[in-house]
Amino acid sequence: MNKVLVTGADGFIGSHLVEKLLNEGCHVRALVFYNSFNSWGWLDTLSAEITNNIEVYSGDIRDRGFVMKATRDIQCVFHLAALVSIPFSYQAPQSYVDTNIGGTLNILQSSLENEVERVLVTSTSEVYGTAKYVPMDENHPLQAQSPYSASKIGADRLAESYYRTFELPVTIVRPFNTYGPRQSARAIIPTIITQLLTGKREIKLGNLEATRDFTFVSDTCQGFIDISHCLETVSEEINLGNGQEISIGNLAQMLIEIINPSAVIIQDDQRFRPEKSEVDRLLADTNKVYRLSGWKPRYSLRDGLETTIEWIKTNLSRYKADKYNI
Repeated sequence: MNKVLVTGADGFIGSHLVEKLLNEGCHVRALVFYNSFNSWGWLDTLSAEITNNIEVYSGDIRDRGFVMKATRDIQCVFHLAALVSIPFSYQAPQSYVDTNIGGTLNILQSSLENEVERVLVTSTSEVYGTAKYVPMDENHPLQAQSPYSASKIGADRLAESYYRTFELPVTIVRPFNTYGPRQSARAIIPTIITQLLTGKREIKLGNLEATRDFTFVSDTCQGFIDISHCLETVSEEINLGNGQEISIGNLAQMLIEIINPSAVIIQDDQRFRPEKSEVDRLLADTNKVYRLSGWKPRYSLRDGLETTIEWIKTNLSRYKADKYNI
């Protein structure tokens, strides 16, 4: 798969995936969200040696004509572009439907018409809702506990339909909570780290009891690549996770011990989800991805956190640690 398209290439996971694909020798076309600043998002932070080897398309996945051009002469699509903030989906649900469902439809239809050989659609562990059993395999029931998760369920089912109806070679890749350098402050790990690094003694957080399964971004990206190399993953839904859970409270304590042991946690009401929207527990069963592709994560949580802390230290000015980012 030498000619690949990465949608959402300007984002957190997408920019890391672009780097890995270039290292694999791929010709990478990077779809970034058009803006009047001519910003390529996180791609702007990469060296000229890297960016000079990327074919950048600035546009919008909600525009079918643009997506049709972007998928032309492409062998494999890694579709990561999406609106991802759960709190913002409470405020602007229509935009999540337009981008996450409508944008995915454009990718699927354009890939079909342009005879793309592989399409990997990015899902999320949020489609499962709170765990009904653990570890959560790919047969776990789906439950939309936020407009965001509902939009991703819709996108997943569209992807499934294009395989079953048109035999488009689709794989639904379902990462659990990915973290690492370049992640925005809306996510829990950068939220904690940036507050600690700016010297705050009182760290404001929401639900401390919820548990998550965290995977370092390099491992998640390698998972995408390993899945794309494996034909047995066509038509499958596949979890990517670390297979270990940690509560938000214990995660915060781990980061406090590493950065500033004198800090304390304060619960902030505005950081709680609505009661029935809260996902209390996520823990991945990754037997399927290992069986089919051989993928397994390499980074321990501690190693990944220390790498992330060092990166944020040198990029702290990019964050607004004094504000609650949704």
